[in-house]
Amino acid sequence: MGENGFAHPETLVGTDWLAGHLSDGTLRIVEVDEDTTAYDRGHIPGAVGWNWTTDLHSAVGRDYVDRAGLEHLLRAAGVEDDTSLVLYGGNNNWFAAYAYWILKLRGFDQVRLLDGGRKKWELEGRELTEEVMDYPHSAYRLTGAERPRIRALRDEVLARAGAFAKGGAEAALVDVRSPAEYRGEQLAPPHLPQEQAQVPGHIPGAVNIPWAKAANDDGTFRSAAELRALYEGEGVTPDREVIAYCRIGERSSHTWFALTELLGYPDVKNYDGSWTEYGSLVRVPVELGA
Repeated sequence: MGENGFAHPETLVGTDWLAGHLSDGTLRIVEVDEDTTAYDRGHIPGAVGWNWTTDLHSAVGRDYVDRAGLEHLLRAAGVEDDTSLVLYGGNNNWFAAYAYWILKLRGFDQVRLLDGGRKKWELEGRELTEEVMDYPHSAYRLTGAERPRIRALRDEVLARAGAFAKGGAEAALVDVRSPAEYRGEQLAPPHLPQEQAQVPGHIPGAVNIPWAKAANDDGTFRSAAELRALYEGEGVTPDREVIAYCRIGERSSHTWFALTELLGYPDVKNYDGSWTEYGSLVRVPVELGA
């Protein structure tokens, strides 16, 4: 265990550390924001910007960029075999955690999150620049194996919906959306269109542990002791398989990171189809209310 009792403290870097390593040639800083224009208005010096809607997603169909596409993205950032990435973004690293999870899914391991993300960097009054970086393209090749075991797909969730509803001891389903979304009063966060899924509600048997409860006011993660109390208090324990979901998989990526990298849970999956998929399926079980 490292600082704050985290199982894998090397997966996080602090703002002080990053500020001291901005000129490190073996480091690439990547901003991934919900607001895809945020990078253009100012970013951490040396950072490149990834657009989650185009860079990380397949051009056709609902899926992520494949290994060849990810290789192209990494090459464009000048990534070499000895390069590590530090990801950050707004909203307490919503989409930075999403990109982190996708990188891990596709077999890229040299990646960390900036604890607190853009919020903490700006709160501390640190430098932002509008200079767009253009690194020489590399010939990087992905060598790590893909990790399908960290992803839950629709059929797996549907096959186990009854077990979740009965409170089965083997697996836990965590809905990390806001309480209003969980209860069925909203289909999405208030600042987004309320039309992504056909019906409101939650998957039967899911416990509601909003993703934001894992973060401090400055966007950093809470300590391991606080995180354990948060999840274990709702029966989400490390001896169980855990599946997390939200609306499109970005907030549940944040929870996946907290459970997997910070608490060391051995079997956590992100259901990235989440409520926009599940809430549009015909004749699947849905619950309303708390």
